[in-house]
Amino acid sequence: MQCPFCKAVDTRVVDSRLAEDGTQVRRRRSCEECSARFTTFEKAQLSMPLIVKRSGEPEPFNEDKLRQGIESALYKRPVTPEQVDHALENLMRKLRGANEREVDSGRLGEWVMEELRDLDHVAYVRFASIYRKFEDVNAFREEIERLQTLPSAEQRRSQLPLIDPGPTR
Repeated sequence: MQCPFCKAVDTRVVDSRLAEDGTQVRRRRSCEECSARFTTFEKAQLSMPLIVKRSGEPEPFNEDKLRQGIESALYKRPVTPEQVDHALENLMRKLRGANEREVDSGRLGEWVMEELRDLDHVAYVRFASIYRKFEDVNAFREEIERLQTLPSAEQRRSQLPLIDPGPTR
């Protein structure tokens, strides 16, 4: 790795440790020429599937577009940026875990609604109203009634899975 200070090519790793819940490797490096120390992060670069829109047209996955949609639903709601980041990571993990070249936007939309349901019910209904194209007040009422019958995020987390998900990659 090239030194960012003197541009020397010979640097050595002083220390390595896992970061970001084991998804990154943090390395402290030292330059052999100028003795400067710096940190690098290594993360697997995984390709994301194409998202197939309602029109049938595939488009590249866009994390910024996904974040913007989630943040619009969460506008002026008591949800921290860290919670949003965690929800985005969950969604991207699901997309990569699908092991498909293309994922239907409807499937992604359902995953987004699951994440929003856990974060904030008002944001969930906001997103659902646009995503499911609510036509009248009754559609809102029906969605709210459906939401009230579902188990809370805490209840879902406390349940044991029916199938062992096995080791994560």
